[in-house]
Amino acid sequence: MTKRAPGLIITADDFGLHASVNLAVERAHREGVLSAASLMVAAPAAADAIARAHACPKLRVGLHLVLADGHAILPPHLIPDLVDAHGRFGDRMAYDGARFFCMPWVRRQLAAEIRAQFEAFAATGLALDHVNAHKHFHLHPTILSLIIAIGRPFGLRAVRLPREAGTPLLLRPWLALLRRRLAAAGIAHNDYMVGIRHSGKFDEAALLDTLARLPGQGVVEIYLHPALESGAAIGASMPDYRHADEFAALISPRVRQALEQLGRHGVRLGGFTDLLAST
Repeated sequence: MTKRAPGLIITADDFGLHASVNLAVERAHREGVLSAASLMVAAPAAADAIARAHACPKLRVGLHLVLADGHAILPPHLIPDLVDAHGRFGDRMAYDGARFFCMPWVRRQLAAEIRAQFEAFAATGLALDHVNAHKHFHLHPTILSLIIAIGRPFGLRAVRLPREAGTPLLLRPWLALLRRRLAAAGIAHNDYMVGIRHSGKFDEAALLDTLARLPGQGVVEIYLHPALESGAAIGASMPDYRHADEFAALISPRVRQALEQLGRHGVRLGGFTDLLAST
């Protein structure tokens, strides 16, 4: 890996999922340390999220592709093998991943939905900072191939690499493949990530500990799920998530002080395009 100056991206996922998430993102950016957010373009509160993003010009916004456990952009009759009658994806990711790989007609529907989500993001007028997929589904090679092929005309320049310390052995070959394919396509990515093992419980103590353990080089992305409410109030699939604790961590004075100290040691805070523009 090429050595590069230390950089830090602090991202909120699920932007647009709920009005409480959107307000937390705006406040965590204005009052705290949040530098980026990943937008769900078909989520119930997406319009509110887009308006808030336009009011925060320094907030870097990317596309959070939803291909599992969420709403599609296209109507069900156009993608009947992907969603239910209400236009919602299921959460059987291993099963769906096998279908994406093996069934050309399902893959065509998948490509159409990915394109539609890129088009919806482009229609927001926001600059595309990065792309990732809900539940890291872009680790699937078929999805990644479609993201790269479809995303280029929409300004795709950076993709999240979900490489975290302690990554299970089963996922490491997929991570290595993702890195190789992004490098071959000339698409930038972060070097490390923190968030999987803290998902739903990334409180102040965990964030302070993460900042204290940052590597001395490379770009690290820390991602959280902030909201002013917690658990099932935000999403039925997140009953145990402590969203409000994650928001509190992002506006914590102790966290801000820790980040200011890192800044004095040369660690830059920003979005993917800020920190990886020369990659």
